[in-house]
Amino acid sequence: MLKKLGGIPIQPESLRWLLTPCALKETLLSHIANAMHSIYIAALYLEDDEAGGEILAALMAAKARNPQLDVKVLVDFHRARRGLIGEKGDSGNYLMYRKVMQEAEHGIDILGVPVKAREFMGVLHLKGFIIDDTVIFSGASINNIYLHQHEKYRFDRYHLIESAALADSMRDMIQVYLVNDVAVNSLSQCQDTERLPIKSEITSLKQRLSRASYRFDKVTTGNRVTPLVGLGRKKNSLNKTVIALIEESEESLFICTPYFNPPYILSRALSKHLHKGKKIDIVVGDKTANDFYIPPEERFSTIGALPYMYEQSLRKFAKRQQWAIDKGLLNIHLWKHDRNSFHLKGISADGKQHLITGSNLNPRAFALDLENGLLFQDEMGVWKTQFEQEQTHILEFTERLYHYSQIQTLQNYPPPVKKIMKRIKRLKADFLLRRIL
Repeated sequence: MLKKLGGIPIQPESLRWLLTPCALKETLLSHIANAMHSIYIAALYLEDDEAGGEILAALMAAKARNPQLDVKVLVDFHRARRGLIGEKGDSGNYLMYRKVMQEAEHGIDILGVPVKAREFMGVLHLKGFIIDDTVIFSGASINNIYLHQHEKYRFDRYHLIESAALADSMRDMIQVYLVNDVAVNSLSQCQDTERLPIKSEITSLKQRLSRASYRFDKVTTGNRVTPLVGLGRKKNSLNKTVIALIEESEESLFICTPYFNPPYILSRALSKHLHKGKKIDIVVGDKTANDFYIPPEERFSTIGALPYMYEQSLRKFAKRQQWAIDKGLLNIHLWKHDRNSFHLKGISADGKQHLITGSNLNPRAFALDLENGLLFQDEMGVWKTQFEQEQTHILEFTERLYHYSQIQTLQNYPPPVKKIMKRIKRLKADFLLRRIL
């Protein structure tokens, strides 16, 4: 499948690695300030905090300098219209958008995309900062922790691609499938005249998005990049490419995922890969590097059980594949760096094919969310060294797992976590939760 998969030809020097969240922020602000004709941003959210405000201010300044500049920001509709988990009242990010647009002489489009009727059923997980002929790709959204505004950061992957054809393709997909859809509307509407999408419009949008694709002139030889998009299980080109990367790999895989909870089809492919004597390195966040981890000394809430659920999923997988760990075929690396969090995603196969994506490679990503990614095929080996350097950078704060027993059991968890997880197990709700969280 991968050899036949068409892509956009790309020159070796057109791909750059940014490596840190500070570099991402600096590069993003620089490109926004120098934008000539268009800025399209797709992210889960643009937060009402210092970093989010700084990026929004930069977009407004760019628009003020050049009123003809086409600026569109697309975020998840439901996420934008609620506050952070645990907050009460009307405190969504859309209130910031509304206030800024009311005061602006030249407004920009900040659009909410309702992939599903409810947030827990699926969200806009599309990624990409498309500025003129440049694509800055990362799994990061826009807020303080993703952009390392203060002391803490959320570690992700950050790549810059100079390609007019790729930028055009990604802009075109956003315009055709999202901007032009009746279910996608402005998040800065005046309260008195606000129009929200109705259920039938959202259902219709979901059906169209399940058939979405990037359009471009394809080549099947040489170094190339293939943009991929997917929603749902049936015609999901991104999911198919993930499985193909594993099945067609001849030697080794390097996989990053923040939450280890693979769907059955992915878990089975990994197991088959190992039984054929091929190597896998998996880098996964320690439970303390999870977005929702709550230290024992802090006040606990139900959402704080999530990191422990993911950890038990990892323990189960490691126990089942302990034979491969013993043989050196499976290397599991746990990432942990102070109070920072881990958000990396992607797969490299044989050092030749590299998928960068926002997909968490879990059941939710495979079935519920709108996801995308970029597959780089390095037939000439010109990026081999840089991808290896990125992997070394990723592994800097990791500890290798030599035995599944190094992972804690339920008995070692804080009392509030044990109570919740026992209740979940008793109700047999873990099967459902792993598919929607």
